[in-house]
Amino acid sequence: MARILIIRFSAFGDVAMTVPVVRSFAVRYPQHEVTVVSRAVWQPLFERLPSNVSFVGVDLRGKHGGWWGLNTLYAELKAKRFDCVADFHGVLRTRYLSLRFRLAGIPVAVIDKGREGKKKLVRRENKVFEPQKSSFQRYADVLEALGFPVSPDFVSIYGPGGGDFAEIEPVTGPKGDGKWVGVAPFAKHEGKVYPLDLQERVVARLAAMPGVTVFLFGGGGGNEREVLEAWAEKYPSARSMVGKLGMRAELNLISHLDVMLSMDSANMHLASLVGTPVVSVWGATHPYAGFMGWRQSADNAVQLDMSCRPCSVFGQKPCWRGDYACLRGIEPERIVEKVERLLTAQGKRKRTEHAR
Repeated sequence: MARILIIRFSAFGDVAMTVPVVRSFAVRYPQHEVTVVSRAVWQPLFERLPSNVSFVGVDLRGKHGGWWGLNTLYAELKAKRFDCVADFHGVLRTRYLSLRFRLAGIPVAVIDKGREGKKKLVRRENKVFEPQKSSFQRYADVLEALGFPVSPDFVSIYGPGGGDFAEIEPVTGPKGDGKWVGVAPFAKHEGKVYPLDLQERVVARLAAMPGVTVFLFGGGGGNEREVLEAWAEKYPSARSMVGKLGMRAELNLISHLDVMLSMDSANMHLASLVGTPVVSVWGATHPYAGFMGWRQSADNAVQLDMSCRPCSVFGQKPCWRGDYACLRGIEPERIVEKVERLLTAQGKRKRTEHAR
């Protein structure tokens, strides 16, 4: 039996993207133990994985902050006697930990982030417009370098049927024969956010559909709560979920959605972990950078073909045109049509399953 340590501290979406690979590894190698170390707040992502997966939460702003804190973390991890280390993050903190493990004679493999290819993809002149390796494959490559090849075959953390509906029904009410659509209109960077005036038109159209309930998702930071609660008040079929559910229950709710509408953000990846189809909106970023949600279809991505796109891997760079035309140029009707198409396809699939 081998004991493998996987390190990935942040960001939320990137941590979520480790789950399909970790779960596939655990199933492929039930004789081995894998421990994921990440920020303690992300623990619910890993709670429903096989029994040979464990989680260690870290506090990078407290106990494990700074060089002294990293040394404390290293001592805690070293005491667990890991046989090898998979660095899924490749940043200064994790490289320092990896160096300490190497000096202790423990094999280490570090992620190749493909920076050169991504740089060519997003540069302003002479772009090399080619799809880059997905983060899922990059994570799998780290494990293979340690001698554990794995082909991710993950479907959902819940399996068929979604999470325990009784857990969320007191908040959501019964679903019945209605359709549930999630809308997550925010992202960390402006280059990923569909303008809120246009997004409201999408919400209005979706909320007006017969039998459709729209659940609005946001983190509550900035003006997110204010915006979503205003929409919920204005459109009776829309409901803000800000502050109403913890992460575990929110994942459960997302598993019962028929469709999630999301930016290139963490909510796309949360929906992917529970097998919910996603209509994703892309502006400054592009699926070619390798961050499309697990098993999400490129056909459900809404984006404009522009010579300047993509201009950023993560969406943090300011628009050099100054107008974010890549986002503002997307008509709300295009997004609504994608959602409608998926709702229709989901309905047909369920009718087929009931007929069997």
